[in-house]
Amino acid sequence: MSEVVYEETATMIAAGDLQSFVPFGREHCRNHPNAFNLQLRELQPASELWSSDGAAGLVGSLQEVSLQERERESWQLRKGCTGVKEDEGEFEEELYTAGNMAVWSQGSSTQASSVYKAFTVDSPVQQALWCNFAVPQNNNDAEEVEQMVCIVQSSCINVHTVTGKDFISPLPFQVLNVWATKFGLLLERKNAANDTQPNPPGEPLPTVFSMLHPLDEIAPIVCKPSGPFEGSRVQYVSDSNMKIVFTCCQPSIVVSYDTVQGTHTVWALRKVTHDERSMVLRCPTEPAGTPLGLMASGFPASYLRNASHLDSPGGSGGSGGLGSAAGISSAFSSPLHYSALHSHPSRIMTSSPGVHSRVPSPSISIMAALRWDRSHTPGMAAPSFSGASRFNTSFHSPSPRGHHGLLPSPNSTANESMVMPELEPIIPDLCVEQLWSEPISAGCQREMSSQASKVFLTSDLCENHYLCFLVESHQHLRCVKFIESNDATQLIFPSVTTIPAKDAAPLQNIDAMLVLEACGSLVIYTGITRVSKVHLPSPLSHSISLTNHRPYLSTPVETVSTPANAGSRHIHRLNEDAMPSPVSELKSLNIRQHEASFFEDFSFQQATPYILSLRDPVCNRVTLELSSGVMLRICIPEIATSELVRKCLQAIRFILPKEVAMKVLVKWYNIYNAPGGPSAHAEWSQFVTCFMTLMGYNTERLAWTRHLQFEVPLSPVIAAKKARPSDGGSDEDWDYLLASHYHRQINSQPVCGSVDPNNVPVAEKEDPFSVNSPSSSSLKLESSAPLFPHIPALFGVLHLLYQELQLDELHRARASSLVCLLQQLARDLQLEEYVDLYWRDYPSLISCYTESCIIDQAVIGQMHRPSFLSSDPPCVFNWLSSCLRGEESPPFPYLPGVCQRTKLLVLSYALYVIGDDNATSTNVWKYLLKLSAGQKSRVSESNSRRQSSVKVRFSSESLAEQLVVWLASQGFTLKDLESVPFGVALPIREAIYRCREQPSSDWPEEVCLLIGRQDLTKQAHKMTLAKSKASVGSGFSLVPPASSEADEEEDGMSDIIHEVTGLIWSQDLRIQEVRRLLQSSRPVRVSVVQQPEVSDHEYIEEKENKLLQLCQRTMALPVGRGLFTLFSYHPVPTEPLPLPKLNLTGRAPPRNGMVDLNSGNIDVPPNMTNWPSFHNGVAAGLKIAPASQVDSAWIAYNKPKSPELANEYAGFLMALGLNGHLTKLATLNIHDYLTKGHEMTSIGLLLGVSSAKLGTMDMSITRLLSIHIPALLPPTSTELDVPHNVQVAAVIGIGLVYQGTGHRHNAEVLLSEIGRPPGPEMEYCTDRESYSLAAGLALGMVCLGHGSNLIGMTDLNVPEQLYQYMVGGHRRAQAGASRERHKSPSYQIKEGDTINVDVTCPGATLALAMIYLKTNNRSIADWLKPPDTWFLLDFIKPEFLLLRTLARCIIMWDEILPNTEWVKSNIPQIMRGNFDPSEDINMDTMAQAQDYITSGACMALGLRFAGSANSDAFDCLYEFAKTFMKMMSFAGTAAVGAMGYYNLQTCLSMILLAMSMVMAGTGNLKVLQLCRFFHKRTGGEMNYGFHMAHHMALGLLFLGGGRYTLSTSNSAIAALLCALYPHFPAHSTDNRYHLQALRHLTVLAAEPRLLVPVDVDSLKPCYALLEVTYKGTKWYNETTVELMAPTLLPELHLLKEVKVKGPRYWELSLDLSKETQHLKSILVRDGVLYVKLRAGQLPYKDDPQGWKSLLATAVSHRNSGVTAFKPEAISTFTSEPALISFAEFFCKTSEGLKSRDDSLMLFSAMLYECVTQECPEMLPTYIAIEQAVGALRQGDLQQTFPLWQLRLVVELWDSRVLRGLANKHDTLLTSEFLPVMKNAVDVALDNWLKDHSSVVRSYMRGEVLSRDPQSIMLACFLVYRSIPCCRNMQANLEGCNSFADLLLRSSQLGIPLRDLLRLVPVLLSSASGSQSLLFPLPAFSS
Repeated sequence: MSEVVYEETATMIAAGDLQSFVPFGREHCRNHPNAFNLQLRELQPASELWSSDGAAGLVGSLQEVSLQERERESWQLRKGCTGVKEDEGEFEEELYTAGNMAVWSQGSSTQASSVYKAFTVDSPVQQALWCNFAVPQNNNDAEEVEQMVCIVQSSCINVHTVTGKDFISPLPFQVLNVWATKFGLLLERKNAANDTQPNPPGEPLPTVFSMLHPLDEIAPIVCKPSGPFEGSRVQYVSDSNMKIVFTCCQPSIVVSYDTVQGTHTVWALRKVTHDERSMVLRCPTEPAGTPLGLMASGFPASYLRNASHLDSPGGSGGSGGLGSAAGISSAFSSPLHYSALHSHPSRIMTSSPGVHSRVPSPSISIMAALRWDRSHTPGMAAPSFSGASRFNTSFHSPSPRGHHGLLPSPNSTANESMVMPELEPIIPDLCVEQLWSEPISAGCQREMSSQASKVFLTSDLCENHYLCFLVESHQHLRCVKFIESNDATQLIFPSVTTIPAKDAAPLQNIDAMLVLEACGSLVIYTGITRVSKVHLPSPLSHSISLTNHRPYLSTPVETVSTPANAGSRHIHRLNEDAMPSPVSELKSLNIRQHEASFFEDFSFQQATPYILSLRDPVCNRVTLELSSGVMLRICIPEIATSELVRKCLQAIRFILPKEVAMKVLVKWYNIYNAPGGPSAHAEWSQFVTCFMTLMGYNTERLAWTRHLQFEVPLSPVIAAKKARPSDGGSDEDWDYLLASHYHRQINSQPVCGSVDPNNVPVAEKEDPFSVNSPSSSSLKLESSAPLFPHIPALFGVLHLLYQELQLDELHRARASSLVCLLQQLARDLQLEEYVDLYWRDYPSLISCYTESCIIDQAVIGQMHRPSFLSSDPPCVFNWLSSCLRGEESPPFPYLPGVCQRTKLLVLSYALYVIGDDNATSTNVWKYLLKLSAGQKSRVSESNSRRQSSVKVRFSSESLAEQLVVWLASQGFTLKDLESVPFGVALPIREAIYRCREQPSSDWPEEVCLLIGRQDLTKQAHKMTLAKSKASVGSGFSLVPPASSEADEEEDGMSDIIHEVTGLIWSQDLRIQEVRRLLQSSRPVRVSVVQQPEVSDHEYIEEKENKLLQLCQRTMALPVGRGLFTLFSYHPVPTEPLPLPKLNLTGRAPPRNGMVDLNSGNIDVPPNMTNWPSFHNGVAAGLKIAPASQVDSAWIAYNKPKSPELANEYAGFLMALGLNGHLTKLATLNIHDYLTKGHEMTSIGLLLGVSSAKLGTMDMSITRLLSIHIPALLPPTSTELDVPHNVQVAAVIGIGLVYQGTGHRHNAEVLLSEIGRPPGPEMEYCTDRESYSLAAGLALGMVCLGHGSNLIGMTDLNVPEQLYQYMVGGHRRAQAGASRERHKSPSYQIKEGDTINVDVTCPGATLALAMIYLKTNNRSIADWLKPPDTWFLLDFIKPEFLLLRTLARCIIMWDEILPNTEWVKSNIPQIMRGNFDPSEDINMDTMAQAQDYITSGACMALGLRFAGSANSDAFDCLYEFAKTFMKMMSFAGTAAVGAMGYYNLQTCLSMILLAMSMVMAGTGNLKVLQLCRFFHKRTGGEMNYGFHMAHHMALGLLFLGGGRYTLSTSNSAIAALLCALYPHFPAHSTDNRYHLQALRHLTVLAAEPRLLVPVDVDSLKPCYALLEVTYKGTKWYNETTVELMAPTLLPELHLLKEVKVKGPRYWELSLDLSKETQHLKSILVRDGVLYVKLRAGQLPYKDDPQGWKSLLATAVSHRNSGVTAFKPEAISTFTSEPALISFAEFFCKTSEGLKSRDDSLMLFSAMLYECVTQECPEMLPTYIAIEQAVGALRQGDLQQTFPLWQLRLVVELWDSRVLRGLANKHDTLLTSEFLPVMKNAVDVALDNWLKDHSSVVRSYMRGEVLSRDPQSIMLACFLVYRSIPCCRNMQANLEGCNSFADLLLRSSQLGIPLRDLLRLVPVLLSSASGSQSLLFPLPAFSS
């Protein structure tokens, strides 16, 4: 055994209070309706699944619930993981299992335990453990780690995640043990007795398996043994002698024990590499020639032999998991049972990916046996092996034919079918690699160590790591040291140490372990160093009996119902007479009774309990298990509680060699935690004493250390009084206070009023202070002390720690304690400059100390003087100040891991002030000198600070941006900034202030938080949320209002968000008006006046006819409503979608009588409502937003019960496709819906699915569509009877799925389908037009925008063929496959061999338009020109002229101009000229042609400017609309014939649609008026189609409630052409020319472009001014427009940037020239852009003109601004509560503050300044400056710290002025405030200098300073004037006798020039010794 390093025998440490420990779960289980009740509840038939036989199972379980239940309990504790309770600091979690229950509870020292989750399972819990599974994220390689609890039962593992997911994984074998690892679970298979003999034919079965996720396969683990003799062959872990005893996540290792050799082995656990995987899978263990039969017979036999022994002794209870094994046996004996057991053979036949088929080897087949079925179909999730027990009986009877009888006879086919699919191996996931193995003991066999009962990792105080295992049989603990290799991939195990121990437990957070020795005493070790014994506060027996005296304190320990309690009760009786005294004295009394350690007295008396074992260590708490069965929880004290001591120890540990460091730390630990040790406030004094003693000081003799009032001697024995934190207090405490430095300091301050500064209390006049005789021998250092050689190094690191503390306001108070120690060391090391530095920092404190100790010259050589200890003391403020002055400075030394703040600030200054771009990356060494440690510190730089996810990326960003991003990446927050001293923080604040003005829009959250832009933070947070979850963003989302009137009938439009629409259209109620126009769920008003001559019956008929007319309108409304409410609703997954009903009844005034169409009085067309219901369903479905949570089940759940709603549901399906949700519908359901044969459902489904898969070429959808298109089926296929409309829908579907792909085969088929001839037997004879049009549109979509670049289609001559379809001519011979079809011509229609242009023209025209869309191909466009002779014009339908014009214009896309001239230019010349009356011209023809061409051009104009709200385009279209309206008003006259009305109406509808396309989403009033005008016209010619057109226009105008508008991308134009095809249906069942369902494809052109500014403070939408910059194009240069948001943005690809403009809101720019993704994602989610009001501004809503703002009045006359500022008005400036209360308390005059009017004014001015400058965070800085100056003027500064800060502020300001940057935008301190303050300081110091120049002179001569108040002012003066240490001054001033000399030497002196000028008189006089001034001083002080 290696020697235990350092032991302090006499020491003992005191442990914290003992508490009795009872696992919380035990109590909880007692009151829980546990398994017993569950069984009773489960007596439904379902229980058959669980218990092997219902009734018997219940009886069995009743017997199980017996007294033995207590024996089966177990629990484990761990340190609480965050993520469960964030607010808790430190808490413990307990996982308790007993019977069928597992209880997870949490509790901490401050909070009682509570159940977090309790689980009850169906069979006894074998084990429960916590485990983290890594869940791979679908989008990238990152893995999310989920916390889970795994509950192991005999047949399955239940896994419950913290997020609430539950899994059940059935186990394919019986499990011995389950272990949690970094990757998932490790399972150890339970071995049967006879498994130890290897099976003859193959290898033994694997024993260790892994499960990486509950849904993953259980896979065997492979091992890679080390060492040459085993070869590095990778193999499955199949050694049944190997038992796992420990696993660990960090580092990922496994410890195993070999039962034969008796050795432990450590393995590294990692993922399998690809090579190892293939090696295991490929290496056949047998030669390849083994006959298959033999192998197969070998496999089941050996496996079943094991399986038969796997049953639990009970026979029935445990067979749950084994049914699988039994199932195998039955499967081989009879195929019947096989299928019975596997109702779900889903996973059997599938093969794992990546495994190549090959000759299977026996080892593989065995593997396959283990992977019996783990199919995760819902039925199998619960292990339903109910049949298992029935097989057991036959299974145990000896089989007459031996095991081979289980195989079917060789010739039967079962051989192949049963065994073959299973012969496929499982791919291993994890590999263990051997790292270290215990040397095999060479001695006799009995020496062999038994299996370790406990294994744990621990580390010592110097960060060495040990793996310890406790071998109980030998009663010792083996500690194996391990080190990470340099590349951190491997662990190296250098040494083993053995410590005698009966038990041990690690104490994690104090780097130690607690060891129970054989004698029963507790000892603390750190690593292998023994620290001390642990003294338990009071004898265990009393700690038990005491509780009975105080029932109010805690529940008595008696409740632990163990028989052993009798013993404790007995003791309690013994002691009763000894304790008459009251409770408060009990503790001390007991301790006096047992002075010596309790164990030494009582170790042989059996009556007293002794410690049996230790368990459940968490942090520094551990449970002691006593022999009496009682458990006590004990707390081992920490190494230090004070932050300062902790930091010092850290620094010491860093710099000393490991052995020395260990000694110091152990020594300190013992002193600090000695029983009866000091209370908390003496910790520092104790540390100083201990530390100085170790360095060789005699602390008793040194006055100030003696005064530390240290009541405990240095080698403490057990003191009589144990100080508790709740100490009663005594006189000593008062004395302590009186003697403290603090008391002296306070007394020496004039603040106390009456106390005269000279009247120093007696304490200071005592002799120790005046003793200044270095000769006295007592003050010599002991050179043999352990730390003596290291004094300089220790001094150096402590000095750096002191500098670090100076940079943190929260720790600065502690620096003054540290400085006492430092000054002593500095004096003794004779480092005058350091003493001077300390004196400058704390003049009043340091001048008290005068003693120094002597170090013998002889031993000085023993001291190691480190290189970093320079003679020039490193002072961080000095360094920063020289940075600001622009001087070069040497790198600043720092301690990695300790001085983090120093590092951060030094680098920040280097980056921002010096301006070195690479300061934080490559040039760190220029500014920082990293100390090399005495030992390698493991605290690497990266993880010592909280790292955040910010990626630091530097482009050409400004320094300020770089600084802010870098700080955020270092985890620096605003809270940290508050603790940086104000002078040091100013440059950082300035950088933040600059970034706040113009931030980049894509900074991560942390950066936005740091610069204080909550608006950006919120936006960034939302973005990260959106990336991580596809859910609807949290935080503010625009939620539609809850419906107020519940009785109001659902009209389907209640989800429009009024908060936003109210802002967009704030002046009027147009949204309500649109709702009124579009509602179709209430009866209409039928007002017909009964004329006197009309009979009642006729009157009723008249009313019904009128209603029929009105219904034409009502039925057309849903198309518009769908567009109006587009994507405005997020459905609740538990409720069906509300469907407003289509109401076709009426009410007749005056009596409101009901009018109904079904009365039978008039003829109503049949099926009139089919399509309107379909549209109604679409409208309802389109409300669902694409971001909603919709799944397959919900879609099916909406299926209506009644058949009359089937049409609505068909529409609903189509809508789901349009918003992308239909992809979630299961293929099975799609198939179901299509097989119903309901025409509408098929149409809706086909169009929906295709829209959802737009442009994807998805194969499964293609198959689905092809079945419905005869032309795509092979010619010989069966003729399917597909309804015509469904064929049309399928053809369009092909177009959508293949949109823009240019797919050749489909293009060819669609091309021929345009001209599909009618067939025999009425096939293809009706509604041919719509089919041809659909084929044309689909062809156009497939080749969308390809123009002449149609690759591989030149032989098809697409444009020529289309031209022929358009103008007519001879039909070409059908090519290829379709020839068969069209052999016999139609019997109905005689077309001859020419093309029927009336059918084919529209499709062909639009196909040409779409193929050549935006290509500006003039030759194709010329084909489409209207003819230029009257003769030819007569041959073309006017309608086709409209199409041709439209097609021609959108091909020549770039020539479209938004003016009337361009529109008119499309009319051919012959119509525009003067007519020759002699020609026979039909005026009607000409008028019609003109109108149609005009409307075609208008339509093209609408498409070109769709969604742009272009005013020119709108005005132009509006002109034409007015013209047509005028013509309509003459409709009755002869000029316009009867037909003319229809034509005009068609043209007008098209122009109206064009207008609403241009103004889509804007809700323009003029268009709304037109729509309303047409809405009212119901009579005469106004048919269903026109109403549909007008209400579509209305819907487009308010698209998505103003949130959406149209896009002009190719795909959008294609969708609009399909939807707005200019031939509208004549009546509601008309699909002849165009399928009605296509009208809804408009949705595919909609895109969200509404930007809604939301105030980040109130979370309400508000107005904000946007500045939108367009990129330049060939029509206009780059232009900038201002828009008032909320507004629709133009198309993003046209924009360069979007910017929120000031002055009301903080500016924010989104630069789109870089990338549009950021803005796109904002718009797509809800368009919310967070903005933040600037202080003093009111939102536009409250103050539209900007006159009420406070700045408006103040800015006009700047000076009076401050006086005019009333603090009451602050609330309008800012919403920050801190500022408002500041104004309340500090800026208002109240009774008590009358005298301090001037400071009130000052505070008001500061507040005003901060708020108007938008930097409220500067207020504390202003106040701090003011306070510092005030203190200086009154001369009551105690330390010079504030002056350092002032100096830094002034220097920053000067450097800014020098660079000319003191303009308003960049610097923070811009006002007159700073110059005034600076002047005040100058005046105060100059006045002092005038009076006390002698003091300065004496300092410069290096005289010892007296302790008068002047020394404080002198220190202030020296600091502020940056005068270097006096030692150098004298040398430099020699022979200096004129001003000129001084100037020459100013650089050597190192004093800034302006400070030098003030010193001239003093310097010259001190140099020459003369008092005379060469020139008057005031000349230079100005």
